[in-house]
This record gives sequence, structure tokens and C-alpha cells, in this order.
Amino acid sequence: MSFKGVFQKYSWDEINAKVYSYRENDVRQVLNKQKLNVEDFLVLLSPSAKFFLEEMAQKSQQLTQKRFGKTIQMYAPLYVSNECQNICTYCGFSLDNKIKRKTLTDQELLKEASILKKMGVDHVLLVSGEAQHIVGLPYFLNAVSLLKSLFSNISIEVQPLETHEYRVLHEAGVHSVLVYQETYHQDVYKTYHPKGRKSNFDYRLDTPDRVGNADFHKMGLGVLLGLEDWRIDSFFNALHIDYLQKTYWQSKFSVSFPRLRPAEGIIEPNFEMKDRDLLQLIFAYRIWNPDLEISISTRENENFRNHIVQLGATTMSAASKTNPGGYSVDENSLEQFETSDERSMDEIKNIIKNAGYDPVMKDWDKAYS
Repeated sequence: MSFKGVFQKYSWDEINAKVYSYRENDVRQVLNKQKLNVEDFLVLLSPSAKFFLEEMAQKSQQLTQKRFGKTIQMYAPLYVSNECQNICTYCGFSLDNKIKRKTLTDQELLKEASILKKMGVDHVLLVSGEAQHIVGLPYFLNAVSLLKSLFSNISIEVQPLETHEYRVLHEAGVHSVLVYQETYHQDVYKTYHPKGRKSNFDYRLDTPDRVGNADFHKMGLGVLLGLEDWRIDSFFNALHIDYLQKTYWQSKFSVSFPRLRPAEGIIEPNFEMKDRDLLQLIFAYRIWNPDLEISISTRENENFRNHIVQLGATTMSAASKTNPGGYSVDENSLEQFETSDERSMDEIKNIIKNAGYDPVMKDWDKAYS
């Protein structure tokens, strides 16, 4: 059993027709419901729902505080390599970009970690390009071994792996896995991923199932907002999360909202997503799924991040560098994408405190595993 069986029951074109057919009365009925399903989530993504944005914001705030309190979990990414064997039309690390490639050595990795520790970071996300022979399982196991005494939480966002490889990483101390389908529009997926293992739509689609079978504490999903219509892609992402929550109910789940940002050699977004659209999407996720963690990265601008603290976010990164060695070793190596909010960790923590919330640097302790 895998999500593929659920996915194949739905048509992109049919969902597209549905989401643009809903009217204000449909939205009103959904907002009056106590428990929502994924079809209700689609209603909240419709253009008609934009007229209820204030009501959705209030409901999102109330549900978030009820489930998560007034806290924001903080983390920072640690990019370990920009080596990649895929060609992806939207990514600065793409194989066809003639850039300086870098993979951190043990010494460089520890130097980056020491800078993050001085910033107060206790939850680190290891990120790399997808280059199996350079940054494969042995590299990640070594990195986790070097870092696990320094951080309470180690998460990874790397190439899809096999179930037995995920199990080994889980046993080594990895807390959670993030993996993005990028787009669920199977008919055009290959045009964005013309070469490399990532071009295999089905293999990537099955990845969260392999993660789930490895019993991780948490897994995170998302789509790259800007490739295809955000409404339809987000519906399929929610459908995926819904399936995973029911199948791997022991795990926690999070959703991220990467909007296509400037990077070396990338395409322009096919679909522009305005701030109001992103707010609608975040509120829809929260109203549909009160238990879902909602993560906001430094891709978003300062004003947006200041306000989302009180409206549904549960997790935020800060002071992010998206190039290997960016914190201390090689500030000139290529970024995967440009960040928008470049404020320090302390500045973001103060913003959160001033909003009446608590920035949490550690939400899990291995002693409770």
C-alpha cells in the first residue's frame, strides 16, 4: 500500500474545475463545520474564500493557540553540499549550472555547527543537493555522528532514500525528514526535472511512505509554489498529508511553503503567488488540520514573517544561509536560492517575544525517546 493508489483516484483537471466552481456559500458552510475533510480544504483554497480572509485569520489564530500555545519552534538550516546530479529548472544547484561545487569536510561541518550554537540554535536541518555518490548515506551518518552531541534535534532534507537507509539514519539520531514533491502535476513534472533520479515522479511520490515505514518522529511535506497552480498543487499535498496521518499515525507532520525565489539559472515562476494568497493557504491548512505544524522559512519577507507569528505559524527559521559553508567557511559559494529575511536569530526571537509568543529553541529531548 502506498499513496500512489490514492493519488491515482484524482484528476488534476477535475480538481482544477472544482476549486474554481465553489461560491461564497460553500465557503461559509465549511467555516461553520467543526471537523473538516480534505474536500473542505479545497473549498478554502477557492477564489471565493478570499472574501473570508479575516474570519479565516481569526479562526487560524484560535486553533493554533489551542493546539500549540503561544510558542514558535526555531531552527536553522545547515547546507552541507551543493553537489547535485539532477537537472531541475528552478534550482541554483542544478547539474547544468556551471558553478563552484562544495561539500563540507568534517572540520568545516563542525565550524559551521559552532557558529550556529553561538546563535543559540539547538534544532538544525541538514540540507544537500542530490548527489548519491558524494553525499550519500555514509556522509550523512558521519555528519549526524559529529553533530548529535551538539544539537537536540537533527532533521534532514536530502535526496530520497530507501527504507532501510532511512531506518539507519533514524537509529543514528535523525529526528525528522523533509521531502517535497515540488509539483503533483504529473503531466508536466518531467519538464521541470529533465534529468537525474529526481525525474522519476513515482519514486519521489513514494518517498514519504518509505520515511513513514522507518518510524521517524516527524516528516515534512510541501510543494514549490510558483511552478503550477498553487491551489491544485496544495490540494494534492494536503491529500498526501491526510493519507500519511492515517497510515503513519505515530508520526507528527509539518508543511512548508517555499515560494520560488531568485537563484542561479532558474526559470521565472509560472504562477505568481501574492502574500494574500499565501495567507489564505496557511489559514486553510490550519482550519483543516489543527494538529499540523506550519513552518515559515526566510524565503518570506520581514513584514510577512512578523505578522504570521500570531496567525498560524508554529515553526520558523532565522539567519539562514543556503550555501554550504555560508555561516563561516565559504560565504561566496553558490546559494540554492536568495533569502528574503536576513535578520539575526536574536532579532527574530525578539520579534516573536514582542508579539507575546515564546521562541522555543528545543522541543524534543532524546531522553524522552
